[in-house]
Formats: sequence, structure tokens, C-alpha cells
Amino acid sequence: MQQSAVPELAHTHTRPIHWVATATAVAGVVALSSVLQPGPATAAQASGPGAAPAPVTVAAPATTGVDFPIECGPVKALVMKRASGDLDGDGRPETVAAVHCDAPMGTPPDGVYVLTQAAGATGPRVVATLVDPKERRTVTALSVGDGAVLADYLGYSSADVPSCCPDVKESAKWRWQDHAFVRSTPAATHSV
Repeated sequence: MQQSAVPELAHTHTRPIHWVATATAVAGVVALSSVLQPGPATAAQASGPGAAPAPVTVAAPATTGVDFPIECGPVKALVMKRASGDLDGDGRPETVAAVHCDAPMGTPPDGVYVLTQAAGATGPRVVATLVDPKERRTVTALSVGDGAVLADYLGYSSADVPSCCPDVKESAKWRWQDHAFVRSTPAATHSV
């Protein structure tokens, strides 16, 4: 092994003064960066008859205070799942909600409803029922993507299957076509 002809350099050993110098330099950079900020944006907005309007962000309809078409008797309806997105391409989002009755026991069936709120309207309204509670379905997943509603749910192979024990798992997809929600045929029905 060859020895270095140069004696060990003093700066290769850290001492407390080196840490103080580094901390001071970092603090100076941070302080200077807080003083030197870029100026405000000065880009001119396009105006005139050919200018495109600025996009308006519209909130998806809320589910509170909505009178869902589900019969719950003395108990209230509960929104268990919800998803939002523009389903009809009008630039305003819709909300899809899975709702069931607040039953003290058992597995109450879900209804899946589409809500919309027109510009200037005081509240949202139900415009479509995708799954009727009479179908005895329990929604396990609900999403909106690419202009379609996707749902996974549990159901029953026959009316003889007790409500406690769904025995079929299905998926469904609905898309807005010709002024109505059209359900695609599920790829397959699986036993649970």
C-alpha cells in the first residue's frame, strides 16, 4: 500500500466549528429564499368574443336532505356508499349513492340512486334508480369512472335463500346513453 506524500489534510476531520459554519450557511440560504420570492403572475387573460370561458368547478350533489325513494317505515335511510363524477357529459358532476334502511338487525337491501343538481336549483334530486331495494342486493363496492357507474354487490340465487346469507356475487356497469342509464351485462355471476 502506498503512503500519501501529502500529510493528512486538516479539513478532513470535522470539528464543531465546521458544523456551526454549515448551519449558518443553510440558515442564510433559507432566510434569503424567504425574502426573494417571485413576483405575482402577470399573464393577461384572453378576452373578446373568441375567448374560451374559464372552467367553472361545480361541486357534486350532496346526499344530505335528499328524499330517497326507499320505504323505511319508522327508521331512517342511511347513505352507505357514494361516488361522484360527470356521467352525462354536461360538465356537472352527478352523485351515485347506495342507500339502505337503518334496520336494527339483519341485512337490509340497498338501493342505488343517481342524484343531480341543476344550476340554480336549491337542492339535489334523484333522477334514476339503478338498483331497486326490492331486488334484495347488498352493495359492496361503488365507483364512478370514465363516465360509468360500477358496482359490486351480493344477492340471492332464489327467493328461498334467507336474507342473512347472500349466495351470489355480481358486478354491474351503467352508462348514460340516449337519455337513460343502460346496464351492461355482468361478465359472470359468482357464487359466494
